Amino acid sequence: MGFKMGIVGLPNVGKSTLFNALTKTAAAQAANFPFCTIEPNVGEVAVPDARLDTLAEVAGSKQIIPTRMTFVDIAGLVKGASKGEGLGNQFLANIREVDAIAHVLRCFEDGDVTHVEGRVDPVEDAEVIETELMLADLESIEKRRAGLVRKLKGNDKEAQQQDRLLAAAQEVLEEGKPARLVEVSEDDAKAWKGLQLLTTKPILYVCNVDEGSAASGNEFSARVEKMAAEQGAAMVIISAQIEEDISQLDAEEAAMFLEEMGLEEAGLDRLIRAGHKLLNLETYFTVGPKEARAWTIRVGTTAPKAAGVIHGDFEKGFIRAETIAFDDFVACKGEQGAKEAGKMRAEGKSYVVKDGDVLHFLFNT
Repeated sequence: MGFKMGIVGLPNVGKSTLFNALTKTAAAQAANFPFCTIEPNVGEVAVPDARLDTLAEVAGSKQIIPTRMTFVDIAGLVKGASKGEGLGNQFLANIREVDAIAHVLRCFEDGDVTHVEGRVDPVEDAEVIETELMLADLESIEKRRAGLVRKLKGNDKEAQQQDRLLAAAQEVLEEGKPARLVEVSEDDAKAWKGLQLLTTKPILYVCNVDEGSAASGNEFSARVEKMAAEQGAAMVIISAQIEEDISQLDAEEAAMFLEEMGLEEAGLDRLIRAGHKLLNLETYFTVGPKEARAWTIRVGTTAPKAAGVIHGDFEKGFIRAETIAFDDFVACKGEQGAKEAGKMRAEGKSYVVKDGDVLHFLFNT
C-alpha cells in the first residue's frame, strides 16, 4: 500500500530544494527500489527502517525491498489561491489527490532569498495556506449543499448523511478552524472521507532551518512547535540545504558529514517516518532467503487484509498467518529458531496485525 504526501508551501521557502534532495537520495538508493519519476513533480522513495536490514542479515536474504511512499511537489501557493490566483486551481486540485500534507515553512533568515510577503514569519505563512484551504472548502460546501436540495426533499438517506456532514464541516470552518477538527463517528467515516475536503488532510509541519540550527532548531521553529502542539499536529526540523548536500554523498561520506553537523540521522529519514506515522500506518515483514520485504498497512488491519496487500488471491483464499514478532525472530536467529522456541503463532482471520510482525500466509488458490 503506497500513499501520497504533498509538499506545499509559499514560494521561496525551500520546498523545491527539499524535493530535489528526496529525488537525489532516492536515485542513489539500491537498484531494488529506485526513485520512480511518474511526472516531473512526483516520485517514490523508500521508507527507511533499520529492522528490515536486521531481518535480512538474520535470514541471509539476497534482496532487501523496503516499503515506499510517494512525494508530490505541489506548485507554490499565494494569497487568493482559493479564487484562482497564481496557480491556485492547480494547487487545490493537486492537494485533493494526496493523503497528507507536508507544509514546508521558512525558518531561516537570508537576505539573498526574497520572501513573497517581505518578512520571515512561519506561523503567519502557515495561516496563509490554511486560510486559503478553508476558503476553498467553504466554497465547495456551499455549492454541494445547494446541489443536494432536490434529493433532500425526496428523503434520500445518502444525501441526508452528506448534508449533515457538510453542515458540521461548514460550522467549524466558519469559526476559522479546519474541518479535520470535526469529530466523525465510525459509521460516517467512509462518507466523510468521500467528501474530500482539503482541510481534513493531516498536516506535518516541516521547519526548514539554516544549517547551524539543523540539530536543535531556532526561535522560528520553536514558534512552529508551539503552534503544532496547540493543533495536535506533527512537526519536524530539517535543513533542506544540508539534505541536498547529503544526497550527493555516498553512505560513508554522508555518515561523516552528519556527525560533523551533530546530527544522528538525515532529516529526510525523520520526515519520511513522520509522514508514515501521520497517516496511521505501520509495517509488517515477509522474510526468506530470496528477499526481506516490508509492507505498509493501516493500523488495525486484520491478517486477511494484510495478505491482500501482497496479492488479492492471498486475501480471498486466506487460511492462516504464521506470525513471529520482530524481537523474537531476531532473538531466535530466524524462523526455525522461533518455531523451536514456540515463538511462532498461527493466527486466523480476526487477528489484527502488529507493527513489526514477520508473517507467512497460507491460502487456498
